[in-house]
Amino acid sequence: MQAVERVVHGIEAVVRLFGWIAAWICVVLVALVAGDVVMRYLFSIGAVWLQELQWHLISPIALFGMSYLLFMGEQVRVDVFYERFPVALQRVIEVIGGLLLLAMGLYIAWLTLPWVEQSYLRNEASPNPGGLPLRWLLKALIPFGFLLLALQGLAHALRQGFALPSRGE
Repeated sequence: MQAVERVVHGIEAVVRLFGWIAAWICVVLVALVAGDVVMRYLFSIGAVWLQELQWHLISPIALFGMSYLLFMGEQVRVDVFYERFPVALQRVIEVIGGLLLLAMGLYIAWLTLPWVEQSYLRNEASPNPGGLPLRWLLKALIPFGFLLLALQGLAHALRQGFALPSRGE
């Protein structure tokens, strides 16, 4: 039981780290957008790379944030029905949901690897003049984000399946 608990805590520590990174990327994104608006409207200065960077920063926020939301228990479920189920059935639903997320996350990560590899081999960059290079690096966040979601799905299923105490208990 302690081994399972250590695995769950290890996975959740990684997910917390990437949730923290996503939160700080949000702060950076807000600063970049505000700076871009000020530069464009007050000084009539704009940069393609800056606008692309703003769009690119949304990806890690979403891809890291989805596993963090599951970790925090903020995932979407139909609470109208769920809250009326017995605790044992709720646990079964959570375990099945976590295992489905594990399978789905691994599958999507696996499906996107050739796409990332193709982008890397072509040294894909922005087609816009003055745009950002290394587009494969941005695309690599997709399998990584879904792998992180798969790991959190596993941790969620283990936490519920072994009735480990909730975070903070």
